[in-house]
Amino acid sequence: MHWFRNKDLRNFFIFFLFLTTAAAVLYAIFPKHVLAILLGYACAILLFEFIFARRRYMQISELYEYLKLINSGKYDLGMQDHTEGELSILKSEIYKTTVTLRAQADELKREKTGLSDAMSDISHQLKTPLTSMLVMTDLLCDNNLPSDKRKEFTDSIRAQLDRLQWLVTALLKLSRLDTGTISFNLTPVNMQELLSRVSAPLQIALEIREQKLIIDSPDITFSCDSNWTMEALLNIIKNCIEHTKSAGTIRVSCLQNALFTQIEISDNGEGISQIDLPHIFERFYRGRNASEDSVGIGLAMAKSIITSQDGSISVASVQGEGTTFQIRFFE
Repeated sequence: MHWFRNKDLRNFFIFFLFLTTAAAVLYAIFPKHVLAILLGYACAILLFEFIFARRRYMQISELYEYLKLINSGKYDLGMQDHTEGELSILKSEIYKTTVTLRAQADELKREKTGLSDAMSDISHQLKTPLTSMLVMTDLLCDNNLPSDKRKEFTDSIRAQLDRLQWLVTALLKLSRLDTGTISFNLTPVNMQELLSRVSAPLQIALEIREQKLIIDSPDITFSCDSNWTMEALLNIIKNCIEHTKSAGTIRVSCLQNALFTQIEISDNGEGISQIDLPHIFERFYRGRNASEDSVGIGLAMAKSIITSQDGSISVASVQGEGTTFQIRFFE
């Protein structure tokens, strides 16, 4: 029997044989009826101990087989034991460990799938402008190409290079946010000054589209990393500009109370469909109304920046009426 490999059981049987031999010797010397009673009592105790030890060993053997299955990657095995005792406690702890390992394995699988999807998306985003530039570079090599076409292709290549530079920079920022290598410098920031800095680089885009950016903010101060928060707000307002028609309006309003500082960014644009709404903060997600140049990074980055500062962001939208982003920085 394989359970005789257990050292404690071997010692038990050695002691049992020694006790039986000693009892036989004493049986020949002392009164028979006294020794018979003692020997019977000892045998009963030893039999009980043997049964108990064997049962305990079988339970340990079950635990051993269970752990072998866990080591092989099978985490979907149930092992709950609601009885009392040391082994039951051990079973419960092993079960808890198994649940944790299963959750970690599932999370790792999701991360691998997400990484694979992200690499696929990145490859696609890089491949499109690279292919376009390769074609135009070949055309530029033609000595008979008219000067106006040469300038057109050169400008197009420059625009594609700018797009690639932005994409790579954004991906590096997202990578730093994901790995937690960014140290946010939380300092008191004046809201009006921050929004003034945000609006400055947007003026040309607003003029081209004949749109208005209305900022309604009291003179308040809150704690944040001004540079990263500016990046997040820029991405959100750019998204509003992109999805608002000419002569539209983007409005930024703020308020502050004892619990949080709130920034609300709204537009009167085309709105977001209810199908796209739950996914707009997902990386590389492009909604049905996304432009051809959109890569689905801006809003994902904005959310990462805000939540990394213990803030929150939510969105509400009605198609044909507009979209509102609500950002809160908690005190």
